[in-house]
Amino acid sequence: MEAFAWMAWTWQTALFFTFIVALLIAMTVWERASPSGERLGALRISTTRGDRLFISLLGSAFIHLAWLGLIGPDVPLYWASLISLVYAFGVFRWV
Repeated sequence: MEAFAWMAWTWQTALFFTFIVALLIAMTVWERASPSGERLGALRISTTRGDRLFISLLGSAFIHLAWLGLIGPDVPLYWASLISLVYAFGVFRWV
């Protein structure tokens, strides 16, 4: 973790950003292998896989912030992450 010391990252922060980069790489490979068109979902806006990924990540950030603000840090954030995964599944399925 000495490589991340200049930013004062914890291992959780490094893992988070590594996951985001891996997710972007996986989405790029998926799009190259199986190009998708735009889809009209429940929000009545045309979205691509990348748009739905962005909506999922943004919503997940708000879910975690709301968790910290309303419930507090005493209850583990794993529950907020589980809610975020369900939210992301819903976004990819219906948006």
